[in-house]
Amino acid sequence: MTGASKGIGAGIAKHLAAEGAAVVVNYSSSKEGADKVVDEITKRGGKAIAVQADVAKKKDIERLFAEAKKRSAGSTFWLTTLEFTSFLRWRTLQRNISTSIST
Repeated sequence: MTGASKGIGAGIAKHLAAEGAAVVVNYSSSKEGADKVVDEITKRGGKAIAVQADVAKKKDIERLFAEAKKRSAGSTFWLTTLEFTSFLRWRTLQRNISTSIST
């Protein structure tokens, strides 16, 4: 889940974990925030890991998906709560995710 190291994204990640989802907390620069969310989830018996990735970079997206796949079993879904500053950044994210999902 992108944008899960703080704010609404953190709240959604915690809720999904409480419902039984294994959560990958993605962060770009807020490692401390992501680690805090993971800690809160695991203390309540949930499963979560933090993975750093800049979702505007294809290589980072590929690594994010590889880590999620390696550490999960069963169904996986993608949820983003990022605020996008431009249409170009959104298009880059779409392209990178589509490429990573199809490989």
